[in-house]
Amino acid sequence: MSDRLRLPVLPTLLVALAVAAMVALGVWQIGRLHQKETLLAEYAAAAGKPVVAFPRIPTDRALLFRHAEAFCLQPVGWRASAGRNRAGEPGWRHVADCRTGAEGPGIAVDMGWSKDSGAPAQWKGGEVRGVIGPDHDGQVLLVSDEPAPGLQPSAPPSLDEIPNNHFAYAVQWFLFAGVAVVIYGIALRRRRPPAAS
Repeated sequence: MSDRLRLPVLPTLLVALAVAAMVALGVWQIGRLHQKETLLAEYAAAAGKPVVAFPRIPTDRALLFRHAEAFCLQPVGWRASAGRNRAGEPGWRHVADCRTGAEGPGIAVDMGWSKDSGAPAQWKGGEVRGVIGPDHDGQVLLVSDEPAPGLQPSAPPSLDEIPNNHFAYAVQWFLFAGVAVVIYGIALRRRRPPAAS
């Protein structure tokens, strides 16, 4: 009788499918890595492009890191969120939600930084120049070059704030696939019947 190990069909099929899925996820992450690198290169080049008008629909993330200008007719609300000043100190950035006309969604403008989360009431609106940065819920905002009275300039948006960990995820999926193969190989060896004496 042969001592050869017969592979169990169903467990082998399940492990093979799981390994194939993990390898596919790793390959997908490599593709995402190349996409993210291209996007980051576009963002890095944006700083040298001419000043644009702030987008009327503030969801155009293709304009991130571009220098832009806008006009705030009137702040209709203020919000504070965690942020840093240009020296890197942690504190609060103060964002004005602005009315830009009779219609439209308006714009959000980061008007500066302070250690206090209280909203600055001194700024009544006007022309704003700065850099387009990410806001909440997929929106963008304008980080003003000149702070409102009583505030310091907020740190401008930075490429360092955009995570690019797709390579680490790819390696992780490939390692999972390798570990699954090794564990299954060990399990199969333990199933092998002892050699006849």
